[in-house]
Amino acid sequence: MRIARRNDELTAGLAAIRREEDVPDGFPPDVVEAAERAAQRRPGAAHRDRTGEAFVTLDPPSSTDLDQAFTIERAGADLLLHYAIADVGFFVRPGDPLDVEAWTRGVTVYLPGEREPLYPPVLSEGAASLLPDAPRPAVVFTVRIDGDGAVALEGVERAVVHSRAKLAYDAVGPADLPPDFAELAARIVRAEDARGAARVDFPEQELEEVAGSWQLRFRPRLASEQHNAGMSLATNLAVADALHAARTGLYRVMPEPDDGAVRRLRWTARAFGLAWPQEQSLAEFQRRLPQGEHRTSAFLLAARRASGGADYAPFVAGDRPWHAAMAATYSHATAPLRRLADRYVIEAALAVASGVPVPEEIATAFARLPEAMDRGETKANRVGAAALNLAEAVALRGREGEQFDAVVVGEDARGAVVQVCEPAVVARVTAHKVDPGAAIRVRLTSVDVPTRTIHFERTA
Repeated sequence: MRIARRNDELTAGLAAIRREEDVPDGFPPDVVEAAERAAQRRPGAAHRDRTGEAFVTLDPPSSTDLDQAFTIERAGADLLLHYAIADVGFFVRPGDPLDVEAWTRGVTVYLPGEREPLYPPVLSEGAASLLPDAPRPAVVFTVRIDGDGAVALEGVERAVVHSRAKLAYDAVGPADLPPDFAELAARIVRAEDARGAARVDFPEQELEEVAGSWQLRFRPRLASEQHNAGMSLATNLAVADALHAARTGLYRVMPEPDDGAVRRLRWTARAFGLAWPQEQSLAEFQRRLPQGEHRTSAFLLAARRASGGADYAPFVAGDRPWHAAMAATYSHATAPLRRLADRYVIEAALAVASGVPVPEEIATAFARLPEAMDRGETKANRVGAAALNLAEAVALRGREGEQFDAVVVGEDARGAVVQVCEPAVVARVTAHKVDPGAAIRVRLTSVDVPTRTIHFERTA
């Protein structure tokens, strides 16, 4: 969710969300002091010197908490992705104030134009971030990717890297990137298609003031964003396979959507004029959606809202952890500045790649991390949902009395849930005895920005 320009009302609304959801504002003094001490640490013999390699980063232009840098090389018909990840484990030690605070937070919490980080900025936007201003400690994953996009973890090591450039999604060109960047991305897509994985390139929503009125629009992901996500995907898949083979690890798991969720999404697709053949699965339908269209963006957002959500699960003998959207066994290892769990997965991957036992404090943490991550992600999701509700209220205020096309996607004791076609808003409507999938007309009856609520009534 992005807000192009804030006014006093939006600033007050976002501040209210922070208060209601108890989002921290800064860090306790002992955590700040610990971060400042940690930022003075310098890597030694445990970190291999890879500063001669042409690593670059690729992120939103304003980002300073840079988790990832990369370079790519040919190895016969295969590609080797060298993926440098911020070495948070070098700065944060188990049981120190930074570690204790991170377990309380779980994740970085994002609001439009601001964030409450997992670690103090002196680390997350300074010493631990892979900025191009100086050499930085990192953990480098080397992932082999064959012509079909199959991945294998070739090595994991601590290293010192020096990024050559901080590239931005909206300004990067082919000449800025390694020569095989596009080919690597194409191989990842081929592998997704072969697995039957759903596309998870969810759009960003933007609240923008146009000619004196606010409009809520979709911004489809740029090709550079999708390609960048493919590198993280390849690394996380390779790490998951290596950890599972070593009978350890923490995994991101997601069940297949149940029949009810798929039915509701079929009605949603109808609302947006998207033809979904009855014999086609949700994953295949998502892969075949027209790229860059408003209705595709609206459907993908609805699919995200309708999913049962992903969880974390530790290794269990005899169980193959599965992520339905990825159609694979999957771990999170590539964003340790923003997710607590990644730091532990990285340490386990280092041990497995070195052929030594996973440290006891890492192995035992895998059983406790799902609860901590669920707590942090639940708060972050509530904050994100509240910010979206605020944006929808601002965009619809002043349109009271207007009628809109909608499709019923559900019903309960409190009324019908509808997908408004334009703007793409999900809302509850005072209407009963309506058939799911039915096309109806609704009138916007009230908007209250401070409480972030909108109300519709059925008219036809």
